Amino acid sequence: MSVVNYNVENRIAYITLNRPEKRNALNADMVTALKSAFENAKNDELAKVIVLKAEGVVFCAGADLAYLQQLQQNTYDENLADSNHLKSLFHQIYTHPKVVIAKIQGHAIAGGSGLASVCDFSFAVPDTKFGYTEVRIGFIPAIVSPFLLRKIGEGKAKELLLSGELINAEKAVSMGLINKVVAQGELDQTVDSFAQDLIAKNSAESMAMTKEMIANVQEMGLNEGLEYASAMNAKARSTEDCKKGMAAFLNKEKLNW
Repeated sequence: MSVVNYNVENRIAYITLNRPEKRNALNADMVTALKSAFENAKNDELAKVIVLKAEGVVFCAGADLAYLQQLQQNTYDENLADSNHLKSLFHQIYTHPKVVIAKIQGHAIAGGSGLASVCDFSFAVPDTKFGYTEVRIGFIPAIVSPFLLRKIGEGKAKELLLSGELINAEKAVSMGLINKVVAQGELDQTVDSFAQDLIAKNSAESMAMTKEMIANVQEMGLNEGLEYASAMNAKARSTEDCKKGMAAFLNKEKLNW
């Protein structure tokens, strides 16, 4: 049985965590499988948007306990390699050219909250708990920290990362960690409708360039950022999607992206 499933329906690539008996906890094999699935989605011409979801009642409980025990026997170099493995997954999702939507049907703890943090949009059911609990077991929320600081700012990130407390979905929305709370019975329809809106209304090329710009411009000073934005603006004007979109707008034609 695969620990991660991949399928495409109606131009949505569904990447599904599939270790429900282990609460979809992360280990090296699952991280490898997730990286492979996201690479598949990148190159899949049938997929325009990605939905990350999970089987079972828990979205992701963080690191697998047996896996954590194994890591205690590793050398520093072995642990560094393993850390880089997870780092590259988070970076891959954050910089992925296709929009990634997290459909969170149950608790997302530690690494599970990390996955939510690096997705572009996250929808969760009311009973979901989020939290970065690493400090409570003598560990640190290292890999997620650069992404979380970008997403919600230092003050809110400190509140979550230093306390290790669990928060509910409503508070996660108020902190900017996720986008929306959705009733359990409406989650599938809400996420799919949102994805289909992106698919029907937006240029894939434009969304990819916008994601790239958002990721890069934050590292720049004001003047450098404006120079970069101007260059991206000029680059966008020469794309086929821009030419198509401008022509349709001027001619008052309906676009079929």
